[in-house]
Amino acid sequence: QVQLVESGGGLVQAGGSLRLSCVASGSIYQINSMGWYRQAPGLQRELVASDSRGGTYYLDAVKGRFTISRDNAKNTVYLQMNDLKPDDTGVYTCNANISPVYYYDEEYWGKGTLVTVSS
Repeated sequence: QVQLVESGGGLVQAGGSLRLSCVASGSIYQINSMGWYRQAPGLQRELVASDSRGGTYYLDAVKGRFTISRDNAKNTVYLQMNDLKPDDTGVYTCNANISPVYYYDEEYWGKGTLVTVSS
């Protein structure tokens, strides 16, 4: 069984920074991609950033402010968030496409961590 556990959310003033972390553990043969989604109250969940062999993706609204990075040795993905804005408020959830064994892959989700940006 694979688990994703996030940390690093919290309350920050506009213009501040936070770093989110997500650690994957369990039966892991290969991690194919890792990323972060967010969902603000009343809105649909959206992909904020992701990293895979195909490259890195950022939501237009966070380009230049957020940076996704991975530590493959630790099965960890980070999201460094700078110059935070109130519109960045939401529950940030880690997502990963992981192959528990070599012949198939599956999507996994963390439970989410709340980021609140005050104006």
